[in-house]
Amino acid sequence: MGVMAVGKTIKFDAVHGAHSTAKAALWMAGWLSLMVVIAVSGREAMRELAVFQVMAMRSVIGIALLYPLVHASGGFAAMRSARGGMHAVRNVVHYAAQYGWFAALMMIPLAQVVAIEFTMPIWTALLAVAFLGERMNLWKTLAVVLGLVGVGLIVRPSAAGLNPGQAIALAAALGFAVSVTMTKSLTRSDSAVAIIFWMLVVQSLLGVLPALAVWRWPSATVWAWVLVIAFCGTFSHYCMARAMRHADATVVVPMDFLRVPLTAAAGWLVYAERVDLLTVLGAALILTGNLLNLRRAPSARVQ
Repeated sequence: MGVMAVGKTIKFDAVHGAHSTAKAALWMAGWLSLMVVIAVSGREAMRELAVFQVMAMRSVIGIALLYPLVHASGGFAAMRSARGGMHAVRNVVHYAAQYGWFAALMMIPLAQVVAIEFTMPIWTALLAVAFLGERMNLWKTLAVVLGLVGVGLIVRPSAAGLNPGQAIALAAALGFAVSVTMTKSLTRSDSAVAIIFWMLVVQSLLGVLPALAVWRWPSATVWAWVLVIAFCGTFSHYCMARAMRHADATVVVPMDFLRVPLTAAAGWLVYAERVDLLTVLGAALILTGNLLNLRRAPSARVQ
């Protein structure tokens, strides 16, 4: 899709607010693909750079990458929002959650971080019901339950109590849920481009001083990985925001469970990480839950 076509679509959706689970699923496919790529590129970049630097470079470069969509949507004047406070709060929470997730990776096994992260749909569903007026039905609930069981089979977290790393990962998952819920609320008044624009601006401002404190000039190879991270980090969130325009958060978020088997497949292809029978079974449960959710989700109009 060209830039001008995207711009026209944004305006159409802002006016008509049409809901479509199929369109939401297509945008989430973009989110999932870019998130798998960013997992690999992030691992490669952080062999050399600190987390703060990677996060800051991603946001600053992302502003430049987003500019064609900003221009197609009416320029910087069209990025104005009457909800600047919510944009600021959402992105402070999201920035903190991102850092917490990376910090947890250095404190506990990756399997535990991923398992705890995917408690996010539970918090998102509860927040969406409490603050956005959305409703949980049997099929949405079943999608969440099957997804959580599938994730548990894939990552097989320890049954031990929470240690500091696990507590940080849980706080990050709650932070991501708050960010997703606020994103859904923002899509009711602001375009997807405006939401991502303010995400990049706010997080660039938040990250510049911490990044300078740990700055190392990247090698040519790492510059390439950082550019990939910036592209994926910018447009993955654009895809998520667009998906939120077409369906309830309680429909969109369970689709993110597919990121676990897709990331496992990427690990097997790129790093020769083992994929066992329980991983395959978990992926099947996640896929089943999402198919039920997509098949049974009722159509609705934006209020």
